[in-house]
Amino acid sequence: MSASSEIQKTRVINELRGFIKKLLQDPRILEQSLEIARRHYSEGKPEDAAARIANEISDTTSVHIPEDPQEHSEADKLFLELLKEVISEEQALY
Repeated sequence: MSASSEIQKTRVINELRGFIKKLLQDPRILEQSLEIARRHYSEGKPEDAAARIANEISDTTSVHIPEDPQEHSEADKLFLELLKEVISEEQALY
């Protein structure tokens, strides 16, 4: 494994650790994020939903996700992807 690959992995792990710490400090973030995701995936263009979700999460919680999807970190992308999966699985149950 190359040094740059190791550095990238360490950076992503550290970012995820910081994010998980925020969730543990304020568990409401998860509930708020899921509510936001449900609303945005049910309205408007699904391809634009991630950007709208990121913006509203940043506006209403202590989690900051850049407005521009090009600036999303690996952890940002993973969190938004997981929100989408959870919402999709919820909808499949109904």
